[in-house]
Amino acid sequence: MSLPARALPFGNKMPTAEDKECASALRGLIEGEKSTAVELCVPDPRTKKLVEIPLTPSMSELLLDLLRCIANGDAVAIVPIQQLLTTQQAAALLNVSRPYFIKLLENQKIPHSFVGRHRRVRAEDVFAYKAAIDQARSDALDELVAMDADQY
Repeated sequence: MSLPARALPFGNKMPTAEDKECASALRGLIEGEKSTAVELCVPDPRTKKLVEIPLTPSMSELLLDLLRCIANGDAVAIVPIQQLLTTQQAAALLNVSRPYFIKLLENQKIPHSFVGRHRRVRAEDVFAYKAAIDQARSDALDELVAMDADQY
């Protein structure tokens, strides 16, 4: 997937040893608080007072994923996903080829619309399709495991 111009790379470089250590430490703190609500304390730039910001579970998971990548030394880019995706962007999210993705659209597996003569897909529809195929894959695997267990 090509990155849009507004993608924000992690300092235009690979994480340093210090970055990795910091990310790992912060990740450990957040993971240690998983049983309770996680709150970040950050200084308000105007008042210089510490402000406590509670993190939702989904925000905590997103932050943990980001910190995990940095702690592993991986380069990170934050790419905002627009509400309407091109077929190439959506195919990249599903890790499939664009022609295969077009066939999914033509077979009405994922809703889409046209902007001019170009197809556009809502990001939430792509994520819903991905969740559905992941669940179907998981169910099929569970069934195989159960069949294998019955044979013994």
